[in-house]
Amino acid sequence: MIEEFKQFIARGNVIDLAVGVIIGSAFTGIVKSLTNNLINPLIGIFLGRIDLSNLKVTIGEATFKYGAFLNSIINFFIIALVVFLLVKAINKVVKTEPEETPVEPDLSEQYLSEIRDLMKEQVKK
Repeated sequence: MIEEFKQFIARGNVIDLAVGVIIGSAFTGIVKSLTNNLINPLIGIFLGRIDLSNLKVTIGEATFKYGAFLNSIINFFIIALVVFLLVKAINKVVKTEPEETPVEPDLSEQYLSEIRDLMKEQVKK
């Protein structure tokens, strides 16, 4: 069982996934910092408020924190943009092999195939 676990961990996909999760977590922290410390104050200048996360509406007992929701939307769009640019860059670097199209046999091969098929039919009779 220990050997199987070693083989499982040694696979490239598992290690790649672990690295991706760790880097993704760190990147999320960077994006949150970018949003909270740079983008929100810039938007806040136009709205007259510096901190968007404190924007909320209270209706009766319910409080709707739409500012925190706006922060999450901004974070999502930044992460989506960076992932898009990253995938686009990787696709340029990694060259995919063109699909092999089946080669049509030339006329002589087609004729020989037909002759072979006719001869097989004659042998069966």
